[in-house]
Amino acid sequence: MGRRREGREAAVQYLFAHELHEGHSAPCPEEQRGFWELHSAKAGARAYAEDLVRGVHEHMHDIDRHIRAACDNFSIDRVGNVERNILRLAIYEFLHAKEVPAPVIINEAIEITKKFCSGESSGFINGVLDRIAKELRPK
Repeated sequence: MGRRREGREAAVQYLFAHELHEGHSAPCPEEQRGFWELHSAKAGARAYAEDLVRGVHEHMHDIDRHIRAACDNFSIDRVGNVERNILRLAIYEFLHAKEVPAPVIINEAIEITKKFCSGESSGFINGVLDRIAKELRPK
């Protein structure tokens, strides 16, 4: 598995755990240490994951605005915790990782969804991210 994929997976796991236990505040150093004691990752993947987590938290309000706009008649609170954080991570990358093509971001999000979520979730993630990508990364 590549550094980026491993980093994305670790970031989703971190965001999930953080939201489950702490809410929306920025991660604290003690929380990060505890997470990495339980979840091993290669140094490059860990650094990438930490950058992603920091970026998602810094831009959470804007990211969640994009999710709300793309989920017509569906509250962001009804989106599963894991799915919501996969969307957040992908949208952060749409906005701030311009070197990564949108199809790569969407594909990685779908693969992570298949690994951590139920079968129908990947279709939901694909649809929402495709809609957001057309807005944020028009051709």
